[in-house]
Amino acid sequence: MDNALVNLLKGVPKSMIYRLLRTGQVRVNGKRAKPDTRLVEGDTLRIPPVRVAERPEREGPPSGQVAGLADTVIFEDKHFLVIDKPAGVASHGGSGVSHGAIELLRAARPQEHLELVHRLDRDTSGVLVFARTRAGLTGLQAAIRAGEVTKQYLCLMLGHPSKAKFDVNAPLLKSVMQGGERMVRVSDSGKPSLTFFREMEQYPSARLMQATLGTGRTHQIRVHAAHIGHPLAGDPKYGDREMNKRYREMGLNRMFLHASHMSFDLDGRAYSFSAPLPDDLKDFLDVLAVKGKRLVWMQEKSRTDF
Repeated sequence: MDNALVNLLKGVPKSMIYRLLRTGQVRVNGKRAKPDTRLVEGDTLRIPPVRVAERPEREGPPSGQVAGLADTVIFEDKHFLVIDKPAGVASHGGSGVSHGAIELLRAARPQEHLELVHRLDRDTSGVLVFARTRAGLTGLQAAIRAGEVTKQYLCLMLGHPSKAKFDVNAPLLKSVMQGGERMVRVSDSGKPSLTFFREMEQYPSARLMQATLGTGRTHQIRVHAAHIGHPLAGDPKYGDREMNKRYREMGLNRMFLHASHMSFDLDGRAYSFSAPLPDDLKDFLDVLAVKGKRLVWMQEKSRTDF
């Protein structure tokens, strides 16, 4: 009965449906129905009048956002469409975000079939790949699962790691908080996770690093960086609050993480996509090179055994 009412009373909350059953307002052949009552052909079902609030029609994305994201396309062929995603744009809608990159691109290209192949955090800029065919979607996702895709990021680590080139091999465990927020931590019960770090440039109080993923876990680079005592600049979840505040005063208004490169082979063809460091991050590095000399970051939690 409860399943039947869910189908018959579209949009009515389940809590109300069970209340109707509990108070005897739903009857089958004149008798009170229970949630597990089974309906058979020929039964007479009586349901009381139920008012359902009409859902407002969902508005499409603003035309300015659609046009803006359409201009970020850096590659397209039969199977794929690739953009240089700006920071601040989610990969997809949900969790308080009305329109993400996939919704904006579908609005820009209504005649095309586009699917999101992988994801980037909202504050992460850079290479984001969409599939235009089923073969492209399943082929690339299979390559990602098999570890046959190279993904590289540019990130700014606080402090000065003791080595210019090192790996972080630490299992990560993902959990969802009460409000739906995702948190990830290093835990022996987590999934194997591996990140390769290589120094690119030196700055006062920080290092510009290239991070290559050995695995693709949620928040992997961010958590691994924090785990060794060198969190990413501007990271609101795993970073250093005081240094984030100082960097904001110098012009860094988001997390310093950029998906710079992605490459893979599919059906005998080699694909390679790159996105340069965006202007806001380049401008901050210029400021940091001059004004960063005044900053001293206390590496109280820094680890040297990586």
